Amino acid sequence: MARKKIRDIRNEEMIEATIVTVHKRGYGAVTMAEIAREAGASAASISYYFGSKEGLMEATMRHLLRKLQMAMVEGYAKAKSPRDRLYAVMDANFADSLYTVPQCSIWMQFWANAPYSPTLARLHRINRARVKSHFIAELGLILPCDQVETARQALQSYMDGVWLQAAQSDGPLDSAAARQAAHRVVDLVTSRALATV
Repeated sequence: MARKKIRDIRNEEMIEATIVTVHKRGYGAVTMAEIAREAGASAASISYYFGSKEGLMEATMRHLLRKLQMAMVEGYAKAKSPRDRLYAVMDANFADSLYTVPQCSIWMQFWANAPYSPTLARLHRINRARVKSHFIAELGLILPCDQVETARQALQSYMDGVWLQAAQSDGPLDSAAARQAAHRVVDLVTSRALATV
C-alpha cells in the first residue's frame, strides 16, 4: 500500500480541524485563524492548501461525502435484496465513521448554507439525487408505483430529522442503535400492511 504524502496528511488534519471548529463556533462565525489554531497550523498554510475558507469548506464536504459513498459501497456489496439495499443506504448514513455529533453538526450547517454558495449547492444536489435514486430503485421493487415517492420522502426525511437531532445532541451518539431504528423505519415504510392501505 502506498504511503500517504505529507500534503495529504496535512489536508486531512485541516479538514478534521474544520469539522471540530465549525461545530464549536458555527459555519458563519468560524475564521481561518481559528481553524488553523485547531490544526496547529497557520492561516497562510490553509490558504496555500485550499485557496480560501470556501475552498476549505468544499474540501471538508467532499471528504464527508467520500465517507458516505465508501460506507454505501460497502453495504451494497453485502446486500442480497431490495430491502437489504435500503438498509445499506440507511446504514451508510449512520455509519460509525460518519455519525458523530461534530460531523452531523457540520453536515447540517453546510446544507443550511448551500442556497448561498454555488459550490455547496452543487454538492447538495448531487448528494440528494444520489440518495433519491437509490431509494427509488429499491422501493420500486417492493411497493406499488404510486407509493414509491411517498415512501422515498418518508425515508429521506427520517434520515434528515435524525441527523438534525444528532447535530444538537449534548452527548455521544449510538450509531448501532441509530442503524437498528432506521431498519425498523424501512420495515414500516415497506410493510405489506402499509402497501395495501
